[in-house]
Amino acid sequence: MDLRLFIDKLEKLEELVLVKGADWNLEIGTLTELFDENQDKALLFDEIKGYPRGFRVLTNAIATPKRLAATFGFPDDISKIELVRRLKTFFLELKPIPPVHVKSGPVMENIFRDEEVDLLKFPTPLWHELDGGRYLGTGDMVIMRDPEGKWVNTGTYRVQLHDRDTLGLYISPGHQGRLIREAYWAQGKPCPVAIVFGAHPLVWMPSFLAFPWGTEEFTIAGALLGEPLQLITGEYTGLPIPAYAEIAIEGEVLPPEVEMREEGPFGEWPGYYGSGERKEPVVKVKRIMHRNDPIIMGSPPLKPPSSGNCSYIMRAGNIWYELEKLGIPGIKGVWNMRAGGSRFLNVIAIEQKYAGHAKQVGMAAMSGAEGAYHGRFVIVVDDDIDPTDDNDVLWAVATRCDPATSIEIIHQCWSTPLDPTIPPERKAKGDFTNSRAIILATRPFYWRKEFPKVNKASKELRETTLKKYASLFTKK
Repeated sequence: MDLRLFIDKLEKLEELVLVKGADWNLEIGTLTELFDENQDKALLFDEIKGYPRGFRVLTNAIATPKRLAATFGFPDDISKIELVRRLKTFFLELKPIPPVHVKSGPVMENIFRDEEVDLLKFPTPLWHELDGGRYLGTGDMVIMRDPEGKWVNTGTYRVQLHDRDTLGLYISPGHQGRLIREAYWAQGKPCPVAIVFGAHPLVWMPSFLAFPWGTEEFTIAGALLGEPLQLITGEYTGLPIPAYAEIAIEGEVLPPEVEMREEGPFGEWPGYYGSGERKEPVVKVKRIMHRNDPIIMGSPPLKPPSSGNCSYIMRAGNIWYELEKLGIPGIKGVWNMRAGGSRFLNVIAIEQKYAGHAKQVGMAAMSGAEGAYHGRFVIVVDDDIDPTDDNDVLWAVATRCDPATSIEIIHQCWSTPLDPTIPPERKAKGDFTNSRAIILATRPFYWRKEFPKVNKASKELRETTLKKYASLFTKK
């Protein structure tokens, strides 16, 4: 559960590059983008301009399938669809492991209270050229307890650095963290919050996945780790905080009538500045804890197909799990096309079992906790199509989808102010909904056996020929 052990693992796998002397002002963000585009290495920035040695930023930690597989201990040559299959199986067989509370941990090596608080000591990047400020929280964990005290939620939301003791906290409508803080405000109270800015990927991942209301992500982290997550109790909020976190703050999210500040704009995961600049709630920070030589986990949103992390693979596994949990048969593969970010282009391969099966899969895929938020297209293909191969998927759309009969449009779906297609007048009214398209790129069920055959060599013939002429295909 220690991020530093994960960094050591990346070094041993030769998957990490140490960058010294980069500027927090755009250079860290631009290098992160350039390396992600090349599907290359994770980056660890040190000796950042204007900051002491040891105050570091880690980016692209799990930006490739290979590094995501390494995080879980899977073979590094695992195929993309097998990686998703294993993640799906994990969720289906998930046995949450409750955390344990400990008296102390490495995150408590340095503690600053009240007037000692100074967030400006951390090398917070300005990630994109048009960002309205520096963002400390990209690969973060925002921790809240529901007002009734029954459960603790963690989510990944963007956190802007305003000044030495003030952070901006943007949460899109409908997310659990937003509902929890609004419940406190409805009682006339500020919302207690703790935020972690550096954690092991297995501890962090549950925060950016969608789980049903009331699910404690710390128990999911325990299942991922295979052991109870160690937590300390925050002295100001009483909230649980991972003991091996690199940096953690405690404070309160003030009600809007008390204080709000201009937040954003911020380049978001669809590849646009979708929400502009607006007043958003702030966190007044009362405590800072950090390890010696702390590490910020950076996971800035990037223009697709770049992503900064493999959340698109994790979400594919979660959607596959949701479909099988519903008892829908014949699911052979699930994928999110990277060109659509992690949500816009979901692909499900099925073995058709009955009339209406393909449409059922499409409807279900956009209705679960993971698939409901801010999607755009669900593409259902036959099981002879590799959902991880964009060309294969587009070929199926081009040759098996009849636009007049094979595309269903669903209106008034859950979206977000980040959606670039929602016009300003609707956003001004708080109408954050969009439409979805279910594209059935499958052979028509009733005459699928009469559908024209594919003019491609069979799997057996290809394997026999490749074996016979292997020398012709040797990579140089």
